[in-house]
Amino acid sequence: MELLRGAALLLLVAAAAVCWAQQDQGCTCSKNKRTTNCSLSSGTCQCMSFGSHVPVKCDTLTSKCLLMKAEMAGLKKAGRREKPKYAYVDNDGIYDPDCENSGIFKARQCNGTSCWCVNTAGARRTEKSDTELKCSELVRTSWIIIETKHSERSTAVDASRLKETIKNEFYRRYLLDPKYISDVVYENPYITIELKQNVSQKSSEDVDIADVAYYFEKDVKGDALIQNGMLHINISGEPLIFGQSLIYYVDEKAPEFSMKRLTGGVIAVIVVVILAIVAGIVVLVITQKRRGKYEKSEAKEMNEMQRELNP
Repeated sequence: MELLRGAALLLLVAAAAVCWAQQDQGCTCSKNKRTTNCSLSSGTCQCMSFGSHVPVKCDTLTSKCLLMKAEMAGLKKAGRREKPKYAYVDNDGIYDPDCENSGIFKARQCNGTSCWCVNTAGARRTEKSDTELKCSELVRTSWIIIETKHSERSTAVDASRLKETIKNEFYRRYLLDPKYISDVVYENPYITIELKQNVSQKSSEDVDIADVAYYFEKDVKGDALIQNGMLHINISGEPLIFGQSLIYYVDEKAPEFSMKRLTGGVIAVIVVVILAIVAGIVVLVITQKRRGKYEKSEAKEMNEMQRELNP
């Protein structure tokens, strides 16, 4: 009897040790460096997004909103106030976004003194207003245009091979279904990648093109969010090295900007152009008047000469 009790006790201790080991065994979030409190559960790595403590899946991309919030939390923790060299910059610079529990951006974003509406990529699509501003919906970004260029190469780039290689690499690294890459245009050394994804096309398992564009932007800037390796695109046996990128967002509904959005420099240029046009019109009018007076004077002198010749 005592032997049976001892064996049972040993089994309980062993089981407890296994459970403890499973709970405390750390893991690495392969698709997001900005996570914390990672642990294995049933063989799957589960983590919390840094700064927001929202659970994220490590086998797919994390939403851009949570990534931006994690970056801002890191800056605050380090006591930094200036913008990092490679921070995400929109028209208004980097900001600390408000995210839904699902990780997507809230339609209305505020900085304490003013508020504005954003799209699903977190880009501002309205004028800034006071805190009474209402944003009725989160407008979807259905078309993203990435403009980049590559550094000098010793071998030429085959445009058709480039398109296929980018589609394959975006699927391998960012899990983006190739059907969402509508086109890749190459004009040496410039590369334009178009991503299109309507809300009716996207399933719950598909990654969002706004998140893909953000991951790509970070890769190009040397601040990769994915743990293992960097972005590798090889054409004709030679790596394709990307330079800085510009990303344009096209929403399913037109943005609601007005002339207030124009910067002082743009307004100054418009004023100068208008003044130049007005000045040109004034000069033309004055010239026409002087020409008319000259023609009348010339006609008068000819008449007088004729009278002198024919008294």
